[in-house]
Amino acid sequence: MTRILPGVLAMATIVVASNILVQFLILDGLLTWGAFTYPLAFLVTDVMNRVYGVSAARQVVFAGLVVGIICSLIGSQIMLQGDGFEYPAVALRIAIASATAFLVAQLLDIAVFNRLRDGSWWTAPLGSTLISSTVDTVIFFSIAFAAMFNGFSASAADQVIWAQDQMPFLTTGPVAPLWVSLAVADWGVKLTIALIALVPFRIIVGRMQRKTA
Repeated sequence: MTRILPGVLAMATIVVASNILVQFLILDGLLTWGAFTYPLAFLVTDVMNRVYGVSAARQVVFAGLVVGIICSLIGSQIMLQGDGFEYPAVALRIAIASATAFLVAQLLDIAVFNRLRDGSWWTAPLGSTLISSTVDTVIFFSIAFAAMFNGFSASAADQVIWAQDQMPFLTTGPVAPLWVSLAVADWGVKLTIALIALVPFRIIVGRMQRKTA
């Protein structure tokens, strides 16, 4: 457990920071600051996978899941006022979407990384992150905001109907549900960070492998 403690702490920090920063909107509400911290979870998972293997990476992921669930439980107890409703800061369907997307995407990341680990040093982290980030985005935004999952809402105030409003795609394109624009914008950030994260991945892995040699 001691050897993966840095990974657990890093994952927990990212999850907590993302849960806080998701409240702060930028670019006319298309993104939140949390969109820039959350993808770093894939970097942590990939580093742990490369240095310590699949089992250690899974332990770090499950630790992150527990922290995420705790954050959602805390958020569900914070009540806000708006439009004549009293509603939780973290809606039930968003909590479900967050936990499901995190677990599925992170475990997929581990599996894909393991399949690609014998290739060039960048193949596994880039390939696994691109695939798992895409799956993460589809699962989260679909469950959290798409009309087909409205049944996951506990009450009318919990419906996040605003995300289903018809708006110009990415503020300038053809009309589409707002949540689609949110998903594409978030996905773009994930892909960008996946490329940028190759640099710290290479540096961190090199240092950790020298320490464990």
